[in-house]
Amino acid sequence: MMTLEFYVQGDQAMESLGAAIGQALDWRGSVWLAGDLGAGKTTLSRGLIRAAGHVGAVKSPTFTLVEPYELGQRTIYHFDLYRLADPEELEFLGIRDYFSDNSLCLVEWPDKGSGILPQPDLSIRITVDGEGRTLQIEGHGERGLAASQRLHSTRGKATP
Repeated sequence: MMTLEFYVQGDQAMESLGAAIGQALDWRGSVWLAGDLGAGKTTLSRGLIRAAGHVGAVKSPTFTLVEPYELGQRTIYHFDLYRLADPEELEFLGIRDYFSDNSLCLVEWPDKGSGILPQPDLSIRITVDGEGRTLQIEGHGERGLAASQRLHSTRGKATP
């Protein structure tokens, strides 16, 4: 496992990092986004989704649980599990059908789906750090490690 750390200031920098993450994953796989309310999970997702070609608003799907973005041959699913009462509810949504080789799944509040969600390719923890945000990114599995290597070579510093 490789852990990367980034420090960003402002929405534009957060969105730019989101775009880089999408590119590093080749717009496929799964990303878990953890952090307090207002930490920047949706802002990071917005940057990634817009860089994939979506034009228009990107909002947190807090009440709908999932917002799909059909972008040509690929689909990005943006989940917000904050209001999920029980992880078993994800089974009723058919959660496993969303995770395919042709999709990218962004999951805010992944701890709410513990035991049901598959392992992510990247897990990202966002913390408020002064005027900006610190992001710790961990790659898991072959896809996540390859994406971490690409991010490291272009933007980040690795920590043991």
